[in-house]
Amino acid sequence: MPVINIRNFLFFYGPFVDQHCCTVAGGLLPPARHICQYYYYRPLGAATRARCINEPTGDVDAMYYMGESERRQNMMGLTTKAMEWYLKAAEQGDPYAMLRLFQGGACIGGKCPEGSDDWREAALDITLPKAEAGDPEAMLAMYYIYANLDASRLTSIYNLVGIPTRASKWLKRAAEAGLPEAQTRWGRHIMNGRGWYFTQSRRLEAAESWFSRAAEQGYVPAMEQMDYVNREQQDFEESWRWRQQASNSGNIDSRLGVGWCYLDPSHDEEWCSNEQDKTKGWAILYAMSHELGGKGAEDIMEWNQEELTADQKLEAEVLAEVEWIGRQPPLSNFPRRFGF
Repeated sequence: MPVINIRNFLFFYGPFVDQHCCTVAGGLLPPARHICQYYYYRPLGAATRARCINEPTGDVDAMYYMGESERRQNMMGLTTKAMEWYLKAAEQGDPYAMLRLFQGGACIGGKCPEGSDDWREAALDITLPKAEAGDPEAMLAMYYIYANLDASRLTSIYNLVGIPTRASKWLKRAAEAGLPEAQTRWGRHIMNGRGWYFTQSRRLEAAESWFSRAAEQGYVPAMEQMDYVNREQQDFEESWRWRQQASNSGNIDSRLGVGWCYLDPSHDEEWCSNEQDKTKGWAILYAMSHELGGKGAEDIMEWNQEELTADQKLEAEVLAEVEWIGRQPPLSNFPRRFGF
């Protein structure tokens, strides 16, 4: 089994770490520090699923995501366990861990960076030289650092009217440097009203150009945005193409949309530019219900349960077992490293 980075594993395996944990952990990190703790990307729900952990000695990404997992399992609060993991990551120079410590008020509890009383400034000091040297990941981190340093009502007004702020300048630099997460976020800023465009069509075209760059690099959240922006431009065939690509790449919402469109394209005839295939649609939704639980896929199946015979449902369930359950890459919500 190839060795893969813990951040990539957590990013792609989302809600399925309980299934893959003990079999995949050995391939994540050197044997002395096997770790398998997932970062579940829903506010509540199954956030306390399986954990099989040995101390993640030395892996900064693992430490940060351990903190994220603890925080998200406790209503976004900086618990003692979360703070311990963030502090370990911060000691290794992780700027996002430092920002979490600032947001959680760690200094109020006496956990401040050495020689400083502001975790934001500590993150700035360690990240700025890397960003100025041309590191796109550091440029993106600078966006979040300045967003925290400069947070104010005035900054919000600047963002609304399109006046560049220190944060937005670094985000754009990261996007121009080719970082797909930054390109997608910059495109979303444009979609949400950032900058001046004479018409909505020009705004959509500008956003699409950034989403396209990121999507062509295989960045799944950008594929989802390509689906959305093409739908807004009334190009439903292109929207459907990107929805299928995002689904095949593991995006949960896109997979749900594809399954629904196959099962019942009449629910949105513009959005669903495909031919109906009830068996395939039921198979996709059945697999999602099996793997994820929750109400989304199950609700759609319940609304359409009279549309298939018992034999058709059985055929679909067999198809789900063969083609959709356990399909790679696993389903994920593909969140940002520094989300909510």
